[in-house]
Amino acid sequence: CIKQVPDPQASSSGTKVDPEAMRVIVPQGTPPVMSPYDENALEAAIKIKDAHGARITVISAGRNLAKPVLRKSLASGADDLILLEDNAFESLDSYATAHLLAAAIRETGEYDLILCGRQAADTDAGQVGSGIAEILKIPCITAACKVELSDGKVRVERVVSDGCEVVEAPMPALVTVSSEVGDQFA
Repeated sequence: CIKQVPDPQASSSGTKVDPEAMRVIVPQGTPPVMSPYDENALEAAIKIKDAHGARITVISAGRNLAKPVLRKSLASGADDLILLEDNAFESLDSYATAHLLAAAIRETGEYDLILCGRQAADTDAGQVGSGIAEILKIPCITAACKVELSDGKVRVERVVSDGCEVVEAPMPALVTVSSEVGDQFA
């Protein structure tokens, strides 16, 4: 799952908050990007594909999705792209987003592993991945810095306050990927 967000590296001058709509208004000309946390999940998916021959389907929901952002996922190695695009999707909260994405995932058919970024770069809520897992009634492991697949199970090293812990779950499962994944991912 990927989300389009305003570029977090762009200048924040001119950014305003609409208190009535309770949203941030980004200045015109600020290009959207894939949430950097979701880029980590996509990188993890590509490494799994390289190691195990998997097929990657990227799902994104929103309003006025930028084609270059979406093409990046395909250029990086994703096989399929599912877009859920509607004006009503501009102001979805985490609960509604999780339901929308879970419904799309169900429609894709069988799946083994769902990867999400640990949170979105714009809201920092970190609720959508866990929400999807709850709705689909599958195990959820958060903050993965290393993921291994074998014998129908996912084994994850996850980041905790005093280091890492190892968790294992049967697939299908959902894993939120931490920014620490980098070169540690196997």
